[in-house]
Amino acid sequence: MQEHFHFTTDPAKLQKQYAAIFCFVSAQLSLIQMYLHRRNRHLVKQEDEVVMAVHLLGKLLGFSSERAWHRFVTGNLFTNGSFLERSRYNRRCRALGFAIKWIRHELAKRGQHHAYAVVDSLPLPLCHPARMQRVKRFRGIADMGYCASKKQWYYGFKLHLQVTNQGLAMGYVVTEASCHDVKAAETVMTQIPHPYNFGDKGYISRALREKLYEEHQAAFWTPSRHNQKHGPSKAWEEWIRKKRKVIETVFSILVDQYRITDIRANSMAGFEVALDGILLAYSLVTLGLVER
Repeated sequence: MQEHFHFTTDPAKLQKQYAAIFCFVSAQLSLIQMYLHRRNRHLVKQEDEVVMAVHLLGKLLGFSSERAWHRFVTGNLFTNGSFLERSRYNRRCRALGFAIKWIRHELAKRGQHHAYAVVDSLPLPLCHPARMQRVKRFRGIADMGYCASKKQWYYGFKLHLQVTNQGLAMGYVVTEASCHDVKAAETVMTQIPHPYNFGDKGYISRALREKLYEEHQAAFWTPSRHNQKHGPSKAWEEWIRKKRKVIETVFSILVDQYRITDIRANSMAGFEVALDGILLAYSLVTLGLVER
């Protein structure tokens, strides 16, 4: 589908999206320009703002292949041959990874003014289940875990994400697939603390709930299991289920539109830059700063 993307896209809309991202990135990079030291800066073919804007536009459009995206950029946005060659473009994106992460974190702070936050986890498989036993990609870092919703094992990572009731992504942590949700919950919810939080049954832990309240003044509610002696009413369970529905919608958008489960990077630096780029592009759309 990506190879035929240029037959369906609107050039005017594409330029409008690129211009909106470029203006936003330029304003943000000016705040951290002192940290962007580089030798021979006067010789760069494209400025950092251009490279970052192109990277975010690719994630906004759902490109998972850097090769296909670079071919699209040189054929549609920079047709005069002024853009970087592919390997240098990828290196520049990785070098700007900390700037992408910083901008995303600053945007995520706006979620503290939203009504509440929801935390959940999303599997990030790295291969087909049939290849789990022999895959070498990220061997020693990723491992096998079980996805309860799909009722199947997978090899890869697990994304633990906190979103607000308006769908804005806040804190996140990437762990191995076998990591239990409770182990990563505190790290996720304390990056940008929100006073009101919801989780599913996988986050049931009295110690976690008490620690969040005592150390971070954050309330955390979860539904109850069927075997609990003193369970809440059905109305309470239904209320929590409705509150948590927003994160299921966010996961569906990230998977279907931004292809977050199809990241093809073979290095941790490349994987992190791609993931931060996807979350930043999604945040820009959620806050209405860029039109999708």
